[in-house]
Amino acid sequence: MIATLIRRELLDNLMTFRFAAAVFITLLLVVANTIVLLKDYEQRLTAYNTATQESHEKIRAEKIYSDYLGKLVVHRPPNPLSIFNLGLDKQVGNKIEVYHAFVPTIWDAEKHGADNPFLNLFTSIDIVLVFQGVLSLLALIFAYDALAGERERGTLRLVLTHPIQRGYILFAKYISAMLCLLVPLSISLLLSIILLTTATTVALDTDDFLRIGGIVLTSLLYVSLFYLIGMCISAMMRRTSTALMLCMFVWGVLVLVYPNLILTAVDIVPQPNTQISAYNQIKQMWEEWDRENKRLLRNDAVLGPLSQNGEGWGFRLKGGEYSFLRDEDKPSILLYFHQTGFYAGKIKAESEPHVPRVQDYYRFYNRETVNTVERAWLVRKPALEAIYVQPANLGQMLLKFSPTGLYDAATEAWAGTDLEGIQDFFSTVQRYRRAVVDYFYDQKIFESRQWFAADEGTADWEALRQFSFHRNDISINAKRALPDLFLLLTINLILFTIIFLIFVKSEV
Repeated sequence: MIATLIRRELLDNLMTFRFAAAVFITLLLVVANTIVLLKDYEQRLTAYNTATQESHEKIRAEKIYSDYLGKLVVHRPPNPLSIFNLGLDKQVGNKIEVYHAFVPTIWDAEKHGADNPFLNLFTSIDIVLVFQGVLSLLALIFAYDALAGERERGTLRLVLTHPIQRGYILFAKYISAMLCLLVPLSISLLLSIILLTTATTVALDTDDFLRIGGIVLTSLLYVSLFYLIGMCISAMMRRTSTALMLCMFVWGVLVLVYPNLILTAVDIVPQPNTQISAYNQIKQMWEEWDRENKRLLRNDAVLGPLSQNGEGWGFRLKGGEYSFLRDEDKPSILLYFHQTGFYAGKIKAESEPHVPRVQDYYRFYNRETVNTVERAWLVRKPALEAIYVQPANLGQMLLKFSPTGLYDAATEAWAGTDLEGIQDFFSTVQRYRRAVVDYFYDQKIFESRQWFAADEGTADWEALRQFSFHRNDISINAKRALPDLFLLLTINLILFTIIFLIFVKSEV
């Protein structure tokens, strides 16, 4: 009996205009959008490869270690799964400097590569965004007359004259509608995957296909949720026109109004005083180090006279933390030494007696600089959390009161384009910076002659560990996506139970 009911409902849905429209609209939007997003991804990948090569060439052209500021740069590769959900992959900077006197974060990154204005008109629309708007609307259109229409036409009364349980009727309608909605969803995704796998610039591994599988599963639950919302409205209404109007209202609120309202509300939330407090604390740390350094130079019998001929030095504020000015990051002793102690890259003979003392000074100077950076980072990290991460998490939490927010968060987690996924890269950059500092310590580069002179050997950049970044395996993505996936599934079950209770107690 249940198979007969499913077959009947399936044939009824397949013969409707809305099914043909659903297939045509979804295929057109998804395939066309995939082509545009692939082109955009290829341009971003080309920009990444070009920028990486240029950075390698710049750092290898430097003869002394102290000139690596602004040259040791790492770049974040574009995520191929951003075609499904762009998330933060394109919004966040993808170029970050690695320097011992600064701890890099996601908020300090810059962007490389030129944007294509024409492509930017379309690349903000990813596949998940198409599903969010189109498939949710189609699911409601399939559902609004599922029960109200049959009640209005009198066919539901006729069906119930047979010994059929009402639960079977609901189940048959749900399964048949989901099979119909699965057709445009699966075909469009299949064509997108074919386009991805045939593109020469995209390399997908086993984990990527599993991530895509997670996106497909999440999409099914999302579409199912909207169908059940429409079915619930249809069970409560006795007229299809009323059910359709209410479905359109609910769709507009859940998909358009609520998400944008939450994002706007989070954006206008006033920033806490944490930023000012952290700024003042970090400023005080660097000013103390500045005074200590100047006192050391003033009291040193050798460095003191040399420092009197310098031009001073200072700091700049970068992302809330003090770092050294690009052209004034050397203390006055080094400015003077560079101006008077060198000749064609070699140290002058009259300056040679000062070299050991300058080396000792740099050992102290760089060690204390790194220590001050680490202390400042203990203040800056929680401040950044309060200023940027907590509002973002608050917005994500509020968005999860809408199915659209749950769906977007889960698919971002599967694709790795969520905030945590992007943070993985910058955590790797921070570990790489620590490895660079440790290497400089182990090889005594901070105090070496090559730190400031190239007459007795140049900087050996080949010996420095190269930066590499690999996305986390599928288990991390699943761990981040499963809570939202579970919520979607739970809401589906609750809605189906509510519909069953309403339908069982309603009069035909």
